[in-house]
Amino acid sequence: MAVTYAGARIFDGTALRPGGLTVQDGKIAESAGAETILLDGGYVLPGLLDLQVNGAGGRMISGSTTTQDLNAFCDIHARLGATGVLPTLITDTAQATAALIEAAAACRHPGFLGLHLEGPHLDPRRKGAHDPALIRPMVEDDLNRLCDARKRLPALLITVAPAAVTPEQIARLSAAGVIVALGHSECSHDEATAAFAAGARAVTHLFNAMSQLGNREPGLAGAAMTQQVQCGLIADGLHVHPAVMRIALAASDRIYLVSDAMAPAGSAITEFTLGGRRILRRDGRLTLADGTLAGADLTLPQAIANLVRLCGVAPETAFAMASARPAALLGRADLGHLRPGARADFVHLGPDLSLRGVWRGGERLA
Repeated sequence: MAVTYAGARIFDGTALRPGGLTVQDGKIAESAGAETILLDGGYVLPGLLDLQVNGAGGRMISGSTTTQDLNAFCDIHARLGATGVLPTLITDTAQATAALIEAAAACRHPGFLGLHLEGPHLDPRRKGAHDPALIRPMVEDDLNRLCDARKRLPALLITVAPAAVTPEQIARLSAAGVIVALGHSECSHDEATAAFAAGARAVTHLFNAMSQLGNREPGLAGAAMTQQVQCGLIADGLHVHPAVMRIALAASDRIYLVSDAMAPAGSAITEFTLGGRRILRRDGRLTLADGTLAGADLTLPQAIANLVRLCGVAPETAFAMASARPAALLGRADLGHLRPGARADFVHLGPDLSLRGVWRGGERLA
């Protein structure tokens, strides 16, 4: 039976419109349904897509993560609004990376979009919360492992630094279908643009753990905003000042939202360990003992609300940054919109932009 959800404005992936959203047999339908469910105002938008999620439910993604763990991980993030995610492995050993790839290759969860490997081929000068002992240059075995993994996964996004990979390696990864992002790097503007020319097409958590925009040396941050690449943004108001977010959004329409969620996501835990180091959760902030930010205590609906309230971003722009734009980076024409025939993955945000409901395949999850 077809069901129409009414009472909220619809963001279809491109624009806001009045009316309702009809679901039949788990897909978006064209004609109105026999039953109408009235929502209490606000907005209905495509299921949100989070391309940088490091943990959930008290646990981090690691080399010991199993396929069953990935299923549970996707379920937790779906209840937080992200119906599609890239589980993200922070800098680890080659053995841990290989083990996670094996587990991920067997994952068939509808919310599993692939993997994001953030490291270990980074720049120790911009290590952030990554273990510097595990950061290293890419070698042939690493490259071959990544190219093979791409054949076995729906998508593979990797974060690397020009100091640890060559333009030739970037070109080979890109040719194999790997999405190469630059991050955790002290590279110059010229080094960044050379990497983009070789095939890198994204930047990980804009402004964080990278060379900054200067008047004579634009750095990676400057290159990210002036090249035709997409950039992840952690919009918690802590990682990037709201004024700087406004500047970036005025410079680029290719920015997408990420949560950079860690183990506390979907749980009440107040601390956890990362590479043997204690991470504290206090007042919406995750830090090492020395105060270094270690991921974010954030969901995508919260990031959307922050953009609208702190930066004056139009709701439809913020919605696209958490749905249509990440779908475009992944090359997933089937996601990030609510056109007829699409799988009925959608969320309801109230007038205050708080999460009111989540549906996947037409079934309510939260």
